[in-house]
Amino acid sequence: MTKRFSIPVGITATGQHFPEKIVTNNYFAEYLDTSDEWITERTGIKERRWVTQGEASSDLGAKALQMALERRGIRPDDIDAIIVCTVTPDMPFPSTASIIQHKIGASNVFCYDLNAACSSFLYGLTTGASLVASGAIKRVAVVGCDVMSILADKNDRNNVVLFGDGAGAVIVEQVDEGYGIQDFEHRTDGAGGNSLYMLGGGSLNPATHDTVDKKMHYLYQNGKEVFKYAVKGMSEISRLMIDRNQIDPKELKLFVPHQANLRIIDAAAKRLEIPQERIAINITRFANTTSATIPTALHQALEKGMLSKGDITLFAAFGAGFSWGATLLRWGY
Repeated sequence: MTKRFSIPVGITATGQHFPEKIVTNNYFAEYLDTSDEWITERTGIKERRWVTQGEASSDLGAKALQMALERRGIRPDDIDAIIVCTVTPDMPFPSTASIIQHKIGASNVFCYDLNAACSSFLYGLTTGASLVASGAIKRVAVVGCDVMSILADKNDRNNVVLFGDGAGAVIVEQVDEGYGIQDFEHRTDGAGGNSLYMLGGGSLNPATHDTVDKKMHYLYQNGKEVFKYAVKGMSEISRLMIDRNQIDPKELKLFVPHQANLRIIDAAAKRLEIPQERIAINITRFANTTSATIPTALHQALEKGMLSKGDITLFAAFGAGFSWGATLLRWGY
């Protein structure tokens, strides 16, 4: 059954922000057994942005949200809620959303963090749209921001090359009839939790000298398993959106997938029969920024003129949990 809201709700503005520091593949080649060619061939990544000392997720998220507000032509006090999607909060508490709220000077909001790993932004988008559709509030800001450079062991060539830091933000509110979110689907399978995780820092393994010595505060992933399930999960849930809404893949103007690995994107797009020129890709320059990949890829696609009013757009993501999802949207601006 198609999942639609009682009123049309969609994205009315986007914003993004990346740190200034650029880290190319050659940086890793200087101290690891790797090369620009090896990394590019296996991931599609050429460079990524990393924060410098003292720069946190909230700094990136606040600047991305400020851009979205400016693009929409509204003030911070014109939003009613802020949902921050992140796996790298500034600290366990208070929420990174509350820190961003304070930084932008939004006085009329409630806010909270949401964590579904790389699927976080799509979960947050649905949550925010549901709040608007309920009639309880008018406008929500959904921010995806992550500083993934802190989670990868700098000496692990299989993981450290994959991740970057960045933030993307969208404004979600009621739109004209016929536009906005047309359908969505989200899934979780906790059995996949042992393939992508970080063991240290939570209530199970609080930080100690031992957890640090054992490198439990770095992420672990079984690359082959994640690759296999990511292609399958994003492909199948995207196909569900297409079939359930009786859409010819050729009608899709833009496919915005999570940017984990270019090979995953290519494999999923091939299964869906979506041509390369209709795929939003920014992994080459920015790597995997987790919660920020979809909103920043969307923002950059809009900047390139890849979307016009009435165009059908499909978002798809896959992340730890395992978690995955897809959202079908008719662009309204």
